[in-house]
Amino acid sequence: MTRCPEEDITDHIGFKLSKDRISALDEVDKAEFSWFHFRVCLIAGVGFFTDAYDIFSINIASVMMAFVYNSNNSKQSLAQTAIKTAAPIGTFIGQLLFGWLADRIGRKRMYGIELIIIIIGTFGQSLSANADIGTINIFAALIIWRIIMGLGIGGDYPLSAVIASEFAATHNRGKMMTAVFANQGWGQLASTIIAIIIVSIYHNRFPSPDQPLSLDTPCTSPLLITSTTSPTCLLRNNIDQAWRILIGLGCVPAVLALYFRLTIPETPRFTMDIERNVKQAIIDIEQFLTTGRYAYDPDSVVVRVVAPRGSWRDFGMYFRRWENWSVLVGCAYSWFAIDVIFYGLGLNTDKFFTALGFITHLRGLTTCPNGDAQISNLDNTANDVFRDFKNLIIANLLLSAVGLVPGYWATFLVIEKLGRKKIQMIGFGMLTVLFAIMGMFNNSLFTITPSAKIFLFLFILASFFQNFGPNTTTFLLPGENFPTRYRSTCHGICAACGKVGAIVSQFAFRDVSPKNVWVFHSTLLSFIAFTLTGGITTFYLVRETTQETLEEISGEESSSFIHGVLTVFENFVEKI
Repeated sequence: MTRCPEEDITDHIGFKLSKDRISALDEVDKAEFSWFHFRVCLIAGVGFFTDAYDIFSINIASVMMAFVYNSNNSKQSLAQTAIKTAAPIGTFIGQLLFGWLADRIGRKRMYGIELIIIIIGTFGQSLSANADIGTINIFAALIIWRIIMGLGIGGDYPLSAVIASEFAATHNRGKMMTAVFANQGWGQLASTIIAIIIVSIYHNRFPSPDQPLSLDTPCTSPLLITSTTSPTCLLRNNIDQAWRILIGLGCVPAVLALYFRLTIPETPRFTMDIERNVKQAIIDIEQFLTTGRYAYDPDSVVVRVVAPRGSWRDFGMYFRRWENWSVLVGCAYSWFAIDVIFYGLGLNTDKFFTALGFITHLRGLTTCPNGDAQISNLDNTANDVFRDFKNLIIANLLLSAVGLVPGYWATFLVIEKLGRKKIQMIGFGMLTVLFAIMGMFNNSLFTITPSAKIFLFLFILASFFQNFGPNTTTFLLPGENFPTRYRSTCHGICAACGKVGAIVSQFAFRDVSPKNVWVFHSTLLSFIAFTLTGGITTFYLVRETTQETLEEISGEESSSFIHGVLTVFENFVEKI
């Protein structure tokens, strides 16, 4: 069959543009780490710092709320569980929504919107209040605001991961993405440092801290502080202010980073593969590699190419192949498995450290037979209460500083040598061993004894291997394993599966207390099922991505990726 001259010309143009695309991406993949790359890490990393601060500060804030808004009924424990679950629910929705939108309308167009949502949600929490006549419940208000905050946090996951991976060079892409995600550890650590400062300030300025308290003393709302205000009501007022300041300060890093996120450039891969404007992407690459920045010219001529385009039909065709579908399943399930553990323990350190005896004068948290968070009418003083808060905060600080933060940066140091898959399997393997040991300890450990200190050491070690392992690598792998047109969507799907695990884990931990410690032991043993299946899934379904380009990983032929250019009429129809 004789070919038309137009077909030969189209094939020639497509072949030439494919070569230009390969050459331009090769420059990105072989580029040395520059100020521009550092700036991307910083801008993306601040978001994860804020995310972790906002999510995990609730560990301390929820205990403060239990003290201030104590109600002697079984709804208190459920309310605290709902508050901790609210952010993961919002995050689940945000990850799916923002992941899809970033592939549809652009990474740049969505970047910054999620921070605005986080700022609104965080600020709203700090201003939440109870109504005297019962029309507004503070816990209901907090749940709503934390869901809103979670929407923004969820958007940060696929956007930051994909922006970092698409700007990074092949030889240090793992380090660059890990550096972004490691800010989660700094955010957790910062929340404990800020908390200890706030509590110490209120402790130092509290009058008559040795005077006995009557925790059943009724306090008017709003409380007007006078010279005759009882120490109990004054203490509740101070703690109420403390948790609001603690949560509200989560707005600060988000506000500082907002301008830079709104002005970050679009990734060349999105311009090239989704907008299909290869010539503009080549210009962008040359500019940011030479000057560290580039600006989009709205008057430039747009020449769109004929290339694979994202659609539900194409999505189905791509994931119909087992080699692609299996990777999505592997990434999604391994993230689910680790988030059951990471959020199950991470959002319930208050219960764990209370069970270990770090809190003694707030033992009202365990007075109810069903483990509800109630404050008992003990003969406490303000010194006792502040000391317990400090003990809880210091325990969380120790967990972050010794376990969580080093785990992220240990991954950073070896990610390009060991590879993502091997680190993930090491993490799952070590967690299996550690949970088996901790789950078989007897209940006598739940007092401050030498054996309890061994248990605490194992708990911190488990936190280390969560981050030197699947908690970090599950963030990286979905941002590398899929083609540009579905990269953000798939990252959102995998991350959302993780948040399903986070939500499930909160209800598993609801009844953990010193009066039913067996629940804690059985929960730790149940984690083994997730670590084992996570390791097996990683071994059989997860693809190694180390030192491969994003185009090689996606498995699509680059030399014939472009088939030609759109005609003037086709361009016009697309705009319509």
